[in-house]
Amino acid sequence: MQSQTQPIHSQTLQERIAYICALLEDKKGEDIEVFDLSDKDYIARGVIIVSAMVGKHAFALLDHLKSELKPKGEVFYATDEESEDWVIADLGDIMIHIFTPNHRKKFNLSEFLHTLNKKSID
Repeated sequence: MQSQTQPIHSQTLQERIAYICALLEDKKGEDIEVFDLSDKDYIARGVIIVSAMVGKHAFALLDHLKSELKPKGEVFYATDEESEDWVIADLGDIMIHIFTPNHRKKFNLSEFLHTLNKKSID
């Protein structure tokens, strides 16, 4: 994987998402899906969903993201690490969901994100 040379704060949303996906792929994250929700009525502008092989792998993916992104200026506003089957990282405008395969199927977040309505412009 190539190292990132541009500071996080000067990158576009798409560049940041691409870099995060590359980090996840580097540590064997599987079935990565990206949702651009900039024009949707949702709490984040982008969502990344990735499958971990097992629960411990989910925590390892999150740790890898933190160790690579925080020094570059990315802020983790919150993380939910209560369950190894579904780990969430909130980067403000990007949400990252790390699932074990069974929980990914069970909750089917991808389908929900596909059904979001466009933002209404008043």
